[in-house]
Amino acid sequence: MKVSTILKWVTGGLEAVWAIPIIGGTVIVSLAWTPLVVMLALHIITLIFSINEKRRIHGSVLGIITSVVGWIPVVGWIMHIITAVFLMIDAYQTNKRDQIVVKEM
Repeated sequence: MKVSTILKWVTGGLEAVWAIPIIGGTVIVSLAWTPLVVMLALHIITLIFSINEKRRIHGSVLGIITSVVGWIPVVGWIMHIITAVFLMIDAYQTNKRDQIVVKEM
């Protein structure tokens, strides 16, 4: 499994946690929006690995946008949901595609 795929699973999972209305919002606010800064860094790292491994980058770009606008209550919640879905679908498809290529060899 490629590093970008692992990072997409991790960032997608974290985005899903932040999308839980009461829990995610409470954690983000109680930590003074620090999780959004950490997620921004993780999305940038994932983007760099995705570019280097010639993988899809739309989930990471969406994650960067989400980290920037995530402090807006309803907009942030919706963006976290969308980003989590995009990242996890992309990670699943990439992982499945890699397994097919390995089986063919």
